[in-house]
Amino acid sequence: MDHSKPDIINGDQALEKLLAGNRRYIDSRQRHPNQTSRRRAEISNSQEPFAVILGCSDSRVPPEVIFDRGMGDLFIVRIAGHVMNDMILGSIEYAADHLHTPLIMVLGHSKCGCVTAAIQGVNGEGHVACLTEAIRPALLEAKDQPGDPVNNAARANANIVTEQLKRSKPVLSKLVSDGKLIVVPAFYDIDTGVVEILS
Repeated sequence: MDHSKPDIINGDQALEKLLAGNRRYIDSRQRHPNQTSRRRAEISNSQEPFAVILGCSDSRVPPEVIFDRGMGDLFIVRIAGHVMNDMILGSIEYAADHLHTPLIMVLGHSKCGCVTAAIQGVNGEGHVACLTEAIRPALLEAKDQPGDPVNNAARANANIVTEQLKRSKPVLSKLVSDGKLIVVPAFYDIDTGVVEILS
């Protein structure tokens, strides 16, 4: 078990640590690090997560599982469709600025129900429409691309949200320009388990 204090010093190393965990998950070689009572005691008074994951609420995409991580490793913000609002931004700023987390990953995924609803124009009752409306720019960006429209839009949305985070003032944009933070878009394939870093 990995009980050591985080030794990640930059975003590139944090990203490699995530991807190494994803490879273990794909190959069914999980180590399940930092999931013991000892780890719980180690982090009871402080946390030093090495990555922020902004992901979808979809129950098939649990970040600690697909990256083979445990308690205190990941600062996770989940919302249907991995969209952005001020409260989500504030949560991410807290991790990046106060916890000095060097990596933000915006994680879209295949077969996303929220993206599907946006494509189909389904708003439903209540507040679902605010989610589908937030995805609309991604639908426009992906509409003429070949391939699966849902997956294309989920990828486009991950890219759009990544750019929003990189440009977000005053906190995140300064951390990025100072080389203290990297923000990357990614896409999780529910069928294969693979996390792909998007360009």
